[in-house]
Amino acid sequence: MTLGSGMAALDTSVVTIALPTIGRDLASSLGGLQWVNNGLTLSLSTLILVGGSLGDRLGRRRVYLVGISWFAVASLLCALAPSTGWLVAARVLQGIGAALLTPGALAIIRSTLREDDQPGAIGVWAGMSGIAVAIGPFLGGWIIEHLTWRWIFLVNLPLSAAVVAAGLAVIPESRDDRAVGRFDLAGAGLTAAMLAALTWLLTESRTMSSALLAVAGAVAAVGMVVFIVVERRVAYPLVPLTLFRSRVFSSANLMTFLVYGALGATLFFLVVQLQVTAGFSVRDSGLTTLPITILLLFLSAPMATLAQRIGPRAPMTVGPMVVALGVLILSRVQATSGWGIALLGTSVFGLGLSVLVSPLTAAVLGAAPERLAGAASALNNAVARTGSLLATAALPAVVGLSGADYLDPVRFTHGYRLAMYVTAGLLGLGGLVSWFGLRGTAPAARARAGEPGPTGP
Repeated sequence: MTLGSGMAALDTSVVTIALPTIGRDLASSLGGLQWVNNGLTLSLSTLILVGGSLGDRLGRRRVYLVGISWFAVASLLCALAPSTGWLVAARVLQGIGAALLTPGALAIIRSTLREDDQPGAIGVWAGMSGIAVAIGPFLGGWIIEHLTWRWIFLVNLPLSAAVVAAGLAVIPESRDDRAVGRFDLAGAGLTAAMLAALTWLLTESRTMSSALLAVAGAVAAVGMVVFIVVERRVAYPLVPLTLFRSRVFSSANLMTFLVYGALGATLFFLVVQLQVTAGFSVRDSGLTTLPITILLLFLSAPMATLAQRIGPRAPMTVGPMVVALGVLILSRVQATSGWGIALLGTSVFGLGLSVLVSPLTAAVLGAAPERLAGAASALNNAVARTGSLLATAALPAVVGLSGADYLDPVRFTHGYRLAMYVTAGLLGLGGLVSWFGLRGTAPAARARAGEPGPTGP
């Protein structure tokens, strides 16, 4: 589960470090690079709920392994891309495979391990997934310096083969026996239309006519309203809205949206600033993220255990605040910056991320019934990806960047600093949501003993 999920998570970040190189090789604009970065995230965000629902119905192992195989084929297409358009299309196909495999991994862990073993296992899974995201820039930098950017996709082929072979041997099949009836095609279609329209609007807003802006905005707004109406009425909804009756579940997902939006946008801007403005090589800009990887590796499991003892509220409040401090430090990266400011910023960033990742995952799953584990996992993943997608799509335009501005150190630095201040604000807001939304949450040990929590005993 960790290897497969880590591969998909890795690909969301390994591409980030390669964006300037890909842009020069394929003659891409800033908008084109945004689509390369967001293509996978768009289809993943749109279809991850479908992936969770299909796993609950057809078998989680089956859907997980199909997703791994699909992801491998799409990775090969990415490596063969002769143009920006081809690469964006292949990235969208990658996202479909990731949407099939990502929710199944956590649902399989939840449905097959003993209850006492689940917090530690979830901590390892969440931590390793976070490590995969964090190590992406470092690994990508090494690959680009020694090979070409196309190899960042080709490395997925042997990893996929190993996951499929191991999965067929050791993963038990599981499903939700109550998941019967017609599949929610309307919900899936509305989700796709809504997110696609919103992403297009945010990414291309500076070049779109007023009429197109109005149409895209209307599609996104109407799609959201109709989606809620449909999900309330269908017998077997793609998004069980009853999950949001839990204050813990709702607060954790709002915090996820804010924090992961900030994280995605921060890494997108940081690697370009390091390479274009500070003069770091691709390899060196990747090395600056190494402290994040190391901290996640050593702290994720202990933080999961601590959250099990004291509850998720404190780590989910403190974690985003510490990440925000790291972002403010990174905002000072400029043309004359060296390793010191970059490593200090990413170290503080990684410390905060290590504090919040595992407790967040455990809080979301703990607030959902076991039979809806796949839906809860998929929904939280969708919220995280959507936050990252929308923040990365919107922020360049918000801070006044477009076209070839990413190649101009002076113009990009001005936009970069504004973007860092915005993401730090989002992180602080995420911490406040956790503090007020998760009050009264009981540690896992007390909850198992029957003490009432915010969602019942």
